Amino acid sequence: MAETTQKPHTFEDRVFAVIETLAPAEQRIARFFIEQKQAALLNSAAQIAQLAGTSDATVVRTARNLGFESLSTLRAALLEELTGTPSPSTRMRRTLAETGSQSGDALRHVVAIHAQALDILQRAEFVASFEHCVDILAGAARRHIFGIGPSGAMADYASLQFNRIGLPTNALSASGVALADRMLWIGAGDAVLVMAYAPLYREVEVLLDHAGKHGVPVILISDDLGLLTADKVAEVLPVPRGNAGHLALHGGTLVLIESLIVALAAKGKDAAIDSLDQLSQLRGAIDKSWSKRGTRKRK
Repeated sequence: MAETTQKPHTFEDRVFAVIETLAPAEQRIARFFIEQKQAALLNSAAQIAQLAGTSDATVVRTARNLGFESLSTLRAALLEELTGTPSPSTRMRRTLAETGSQSGDALRHVVAIHAQALDILQRAEFVASFEHCVDILAGAARRHIFGIGPSGAMADYASLQFNRIGLPTNALSASGVALADRMLWIGAGDAVLVMAYAPLYREVEVLLDHAGKHGVPVILISDDLGLLTADKVAEVLPVPRGNAGHLALHGGTLVLIESLIVALAAKGKDAAIDSLDQLSQLRGAIDKSWSKRGTRKRK
């Protein structure tokens, strides 16, 4: 009976099946693809080469020698595997195994991960995308911010802060059919800010289609959905949320949101200050103890 060859099941299996046949520099890139999956998705060949200490030609050659037609094909396979989302308990178990048993170890581990995210936020190409997003949000008649789960709390927070600086904003923080009522708020001249991650939930698909029908630009904050939604969004802000398959960490996203708040306030400074003054006056009307806490002294 002929012996059948078993096909590698996972991306890592596929890499390890051939890694010993690669040149040393290619082996280094292959290990980078396994150990830094999100970086492989978010960065160009030149950026991956810089992070791994080799050339962009080596990055492209490694992808082909691993059996992929191109780096883009490798990314697609990697994304397909990453969208098979592990359970919350599996994510936590992996994170704790990597962190160590001491509280100080956890602190250093999480801070180091956030430092990597903040490094991405400061890169020239990210700053250019950020500035484009600020222009879109500032020029819209109304803003709508989508997020569910932990992202829903951030959508509520961002909506609150945008409204405080005089920018009418709605939070699309409901899931299931309850989201339909809030989507009715979206109209021509608006803009939508979406925080969403793999898998591509039905809510996100419907929201993108609905925004497209109204000609409403969509800004996507995601570390893994950019390739799947590129034809339906105006801009992608690829903020990492920790290590792939581990506990999702939202510090980088929160820094981005607060950067948007400050940038939008700077773009419409007078309106932002006037709106905050009005907020203080309303607080004072409700509770006299707030009357001395205005944003600026009145003559």
